[in-house]
Amino acid sequence: MTILVTGAAGFIGSSVCRALLARGEAVVGVDNLNDYYEISLKQARLDTLAPHKNFIFRKADISDRDAMLALAGELPDITGIINLAAQAGVRYSLANPYVYITSNVMGQVVMLEMARLFSGLKHFVYASSSSVYGSNEKMPFSVDDPVERPSSLYAATKRADELIGHTYAHLYGVPATGLRLFTVYGPWGRPDMAPILFTRDILKNRPIRVFNHGEMWRDFTYIDDVVNGIVRTLDRPASGTPPHKVYNIGNNISEKLTDFINEIEKALGLKANCLFEPLQPGDVVSSYADIDASRRDLGFEPTTPISVGIPKFIAWYREFYDV
Repeated sequence: MTILVTGAAGFIGSSVCRALLARGEAVVGVDNLNDYYEISLKQARLDTLAPHKNFIFRKADISDRDAMLALAGELPDITGIINLAAQAGVRYSLANPYVYITSNVMGQVVMLEMARLFSGLKHFVYASSSSVYGSNEKMPFSVDDPVERPSSLYAATKRADELIGHTYAHLYGVPATGLRLFTVYGPWGRPDMAPILFTRDILKNRPIRVFNHGEMWRDFTYIDDVVNGIVRTLDRPASGTPPHKVYNIGNNISEKLTDFINEIEKALGLKANCLFEPLQPGDVVSSYADIDASRRDLGFEPTTPISVGIPKFIAWYREFYDV
């Protein structure tokens, strides 16, 4: 099998590539290496993949229709696509809305058009987000819940991706599955996310910004569990009429943000100086994944509590950043 993974230099994408290569798959990685955060980290992730003889990398932007469709003609027969490339970040969508539409919506359409060109394609898997649940108050969030009240443009684009995936499955029979990922953390994580921001500031004895005065809950999900969920999904093509499914991939535990910070403090052996601030525009107070459908259909079962995942993340951080 040859699997095309977009966002291959990203946090989740590079981890998925490593897992696929480890089980003997051929992987074609695509990434535009944009400068949303330091390119050096993205390159370092790619450097871990480069030694594998079954890995090919192509620098390209998934929203570039001509470039991606041309690339399709150069590739071996692709049997699976995992579309993880996207403009991430809730708050940045307030500052630069256009890039979210270009990357997340146009990118999804281009990748699905590309999928139609591969006669041997068995499954199109793409990343959605827990953000689609918006300000829903019923907990835990179920895939059967209404998701028509997004709290950010980022969330709206991810919901649009689900609707587009459903449409292509309906019109063209492309088996597609969207995964609503819940607050992923771990080694090789994004530097704009809380774990690295908190760790960096605690080590430098700087105050950390804690929003909504600490009254926030998240379903923190360790990267290895997320990768396991993505690969399991790839192996189980969507069926039905149309062949489109949506699942939650989360830890099935809603942790208070201050408890997450406490685990970082314990792993570092240092105390955080918390600067409590109001809730930020676009943020939601709580997330909590109902994974009953994922357990039933995918055999997905997260195994990493934050008491285990945070020390692993801190060990990687100290080694990678030499601190």
